[in-house]
Amino acid sequence: MNSRAVNWSIFLLLSLTWGSSFILMKIGLEALSPYQVASLRLFSAGIALLPFFFKFIRQTPLNKIPVIILSGILGNLLPAYLFCIAETRIDSALAGILNGLVPLMSLLAGFFIFHAPIVRQQLLGIFIGLLGVVLLFVVKGVDTGYWYYGLWIVVATACYGVNIALVHHYLKGYSSLQLGSIALFFCAIFALPILLYTDFFSLLSGPAIPWRSMGASVTLGILGSGIASVLFYILINKAGALFASMVTYALPVVAIGWGLLAGERISFLQVLCLGVILAGVYIVNKAKR
Repeated sequence: MNSRAVNWSIFLLLSLTWGSSFILMKIGLEALSPYQVASLRLFSAGIALLPFFFKFIRQTPLNKIPVIILSGILGNLLPAYLFCIAETRIDSALAGILNGLVPLMSLLAGFFIFHAPIVRQQLLGIFIGLLGVVLLFVVKGVDTGYWYYGLWIVVATACYGVNIALVHHYLKGYSSLQLGSIALFFCAIFALPILLYTDFFSLLSGPAIPWRSMGASVTLGILGSGIASVLFYILINKAGALFASMVTYALPVVAIGWGLLAGERISFLQVLCLGVILAGVYIVNKAKR
């Protein structure tokens, strides 16, 4: 298999893995609380990358560890809980659509926190992307619950954006596998007390163990947070950051596909709003080249 075919194979596998995260959250929420699903996801991811943690922790300067922990909180811990809480009221497909905001949030975080310059074309892309989000909310109509829980996903994408800007300015030169294994190890430590507090382990001794929801949550952690980070690192190394960033466009499409299979109602106007959001992302990415 030639190099180009390998790159596209990794790209498709990564798109399917991350794009499936939203439906896996929904399945997890069938029998578990959002705090249990998110905590189980983080704990599973930390365990899955534990061998890499022991390798990389010795190679990482001590003064970088707090920054990596902060990166884990912003890039994994908070979004995991925010997405799960939001999906108690919002369809997985719509969560996937709103996740398309991440590149725009990264640009805004770089500008407001780290004073990174923004060119006019990028401002146009941000405006178009945010317009798509507003239209997505308007299409849903006057549903305060949808607006409230939808905003939690917007906050989660802002956390992703700040984390990307943080990594760009303070953690350059470290691989995503190195950062991910260390960050998720500490996220797993933070998540374990929450699992204990929610009486999750008492479910394992109950008469009806929620295997389906537990399996989805563990899969979400091992694949969505663990193995996917390894694949993303490989893709960046083999095909470059620009090609890897194109995953942004594929994730909502995969999420919509799973939503349709799960019987979620997705209107043409919502898909049109997704197109507006991705158009904004495209304009921003084009301006970076």
